[in-house]
Amino acid sequence: MSAAAELAVDIVIDNYNYARFLPDAIESALAQTHEKVTVTVVDDGSSDGSQQLLEEYEGRVAVVLKENGGQASALNAGAALCGGDVVIFLDADDTLHPEAAAEVAAAFAADREVVKVQFRTAVIDAEGNATGAIKPAPHLPMPSGDLREAELASPYDLVWMATSANAFRADALRRILPIPEDRFRTCADWYLVHMAALVGPVVSLDSVAGSYRVHGANNYEPQAAELDLGHIRETIGFADSVSPLLLGLAGELGLPRPARILSIADLANRMISLRLEPDRHPDPGERAGRLLADAVRAARRRANASAPMKLIFVAWFAAMAAAPRPLARRLAIWFLYPQQRPALNRLLGRLQGGDRPAPATG
Repeated sequence: MSAAAELAVDIVIDNYNYARFLPDAIESALAQTHEKVTVTVVDDGSSDGSQQLLEEYEGRVAVVLKENGGQASALNAGAALCGGDVVIFLDADDTLHPEAAAEVAAAFAADREVVKVQFRTAVIDAEGNATGAIKPAPHLPMPSGDLREAELASPYDLVWMATSANAFRADALRRILPIPEDRFRTCADWYLVHMAALVGPVVSLDSVAGSYRVHGANNYEPQAAELDLGHIRETIGFADSVSPLLLGLAGELGLPRPARILSIADLANRMISLRLEPDRHPDPGERAGRLLADAVRAARRRANASAPMKLIFVAWFAAMAAAPRPLARRLAIWFLYPQQRPALNRLLGRLQGGDRPAPATG
């Protein structure tokens, strides 16, 4: 038996009122070609018939029924039952492709230092039909290797995948658990993917090993160029929660750490929020000039960005700081939605292999 085949993989499915999608998630976990797979479903106090549905899987999956406490609490409860070598957290509205567990096990077996493996996902609609889109978009490269320095310099500019597209070495995962349940009732992957990157090397697979479902009730970035300033403010809040935790863990691990975390993507969200809805901006003391200055500092930190790329970043912030609100809205859409700038995307591809700041999760 190969080293990869010997690794035991735990798949933890977290569910809250996704009864219409839950069977697909469970069946995809049970259909893994990897032999050593255990499936656990944590129901976070559903009221839509999910718990009754789970009775049909008695003897095939382990089931945890708990009061509603949010995604972090569900993942913590599931992780507590895991006894294998690798853990995959699968949201109940997503699915895994049959080879997913085998592919991540092979990556972990190839390098015992690797703590996290992520892979690409196909986008499906509410009925499970493929839309043709892939996450991340083709122009976004996925990082691999020792990313500790990059994670502390500009964590929100790295392309990290959403919950279901990640696998964690169990020993490393225990180093960062439990997930803070008060801060991450939703989007617990913000905590997992960033904190794990400080514990050890990461591998990003080019293969599409899962499906990410878009159904109108998740945090998917829409293909249409429509600004959702509420979502942008929520993203700012997650960054505010993760940044001090990253700096704290870096201190515990003895890693060199900056005084402040500065990411182009986070600063762009702040600039967009401040300029377009200043009365609702999360930080009432923030000013456009300060954000521009921080963007210059953040651009300097980007070791993987070319000089022209850095100039483009800074120029965008300068334009946003001075533009009237209608033009600022257009600039925001231009920044956030690559399909609005095909000519520039081609140029960026030549300059930087597709480099663009990207949110941490879907």
